[in-house]
Amino acid sequence: MFLGEDLIAWLLLALGGALFVGNVLALVRPPTPPAGSVEAAVEGPMPRPPLVRSLTYAALGLIASVWSLATLIAK
Repeated sequence: MFLGEDLIAWLLLALGGALFVGNVLALVRPPTPPAGSVEAAVEGPMPRPPLVRSLTYAALGLIASVWSLATLIAK
């Protein structure tokens, strides 16, 4: 089989991990425009991401990662 029999589990692990890490990092360190750019001068600091949505997506990513990791270990 192309790329192995556990392709879906590996893809789910990568997607869930990225979803978890990305949302947690967005809460810990919100994005800022580069210093000296037009956006920084005109708009000021960017707003924080929504807390409930970010935590929900982070929880979904963690669940998907743990589930796919358990699937890979069980085989």
